Amino acid sequence: MKRLLKTLAMLACCAGVAAHAQYPEKPVRLVVPFPPGGNIDATARIISGGLSQRLGQTVIVENRAGAAGIVGSEYVARAQPDGYTMLLGSTGALAPVRALHPQAQLQPTKDFAAAAPLARAPLVLAISPKVPAKTLAEFIAYAKARPDTLTLASAGVGTAAHLTGELFQKLSGTRFLHVPYKGSSLAVADLLGGHVDLTFDQLASTLSQIKAGKLQALGVTTAERSGVMPELPTLAESGLPGFEASTTTGLLFPAGTSNEIISKVNAAVQDVLNQPDVQRQFRELGSDVLIGTGADFDRILNDETKKWNNVITEAGIKPLD
Repeated sequence: MKRLLKTLAMLACCAGVAAHAQYPEKPVRLVVPFPPGGNIDATARIISGGLSQRLGQTVIVENRAGAAGIVGSEYVARAQPDGYTMLLGSTGALAPVRALHPQAQLQPTKDFAAAAPLARAPLVLAISPKVPAKTLAEFIAYAKARPDTLTLASAGVGTAAHLTGELFQKLSGTRFLHVPYKGSSLAVADLLGGHVDLTFDQLASTLSQIKAGKLQALGVTTAERSGVMPELPTLAESGLPGFEASTTTGLLFPAGTSNEIISKVNAAVQDVLNQPDVQRQFRELGSDVLIGTGADFDRILNDETKKWNNVITEAGIKPLD
């Protein structure tokens, strides 16, 4: 009897390995927690075709927008950890969730198992043509002489532009008036019109206006220069040592998803991201491709959560619920 039980246990183990080896056996849903048309949605559509080819099953992009990304993220967090529902997550949406939305039933650093990072999108400090500054040093000096006067436009309270602006004020010793809009396009429109003084927006969104001379770009927020506009220096090298702010996207599964599934998806993702055409599409989005492991994205999400929670606390930004 003991020999029979041992044999059955071995067969069950082999069956489990075989089941994972066959993954996926049906289409996989890739949930985007924002409406169609944005940077996160575009990222999902860039990689979905390549993932479908490499996994041998269709990867279906499904938009589940609402509550600044919380609705779709919670949906994936509560899904079965069988590898058939994954999230196109971003640190910009996930990192400040607990500090800004304490009532949400979502704990990003615990509810997900990361599969892979995808890309990092830098922000750019862009100022209105009416602000008489050509360099970061000139701008900081101008702002310090006018505390609580210059207006910082953002896509809303708690957004990447807002939080990056708060970090900038802390490190530069400046003080701005925050003007939240319902979306970055409205903020940039008023910046172009000279109605507000500055913003921190994704480089891709303002690149054409910068190149046309309609906006003055003072630097990118990432630790390294962006491949999209390599001639533009970073804020760190222009006078704010250690300054870094960006949005990193990655693929996440519900916590409890097997390592075998995560490894298979990670290998497929890395193959897709290494394709020149895919890298070109990300450059056009204003993003730099990141190739790494699930553990790499886990580390990024954890670090960003701590960083932005500190910024939110020190700036006195109140919960939004």
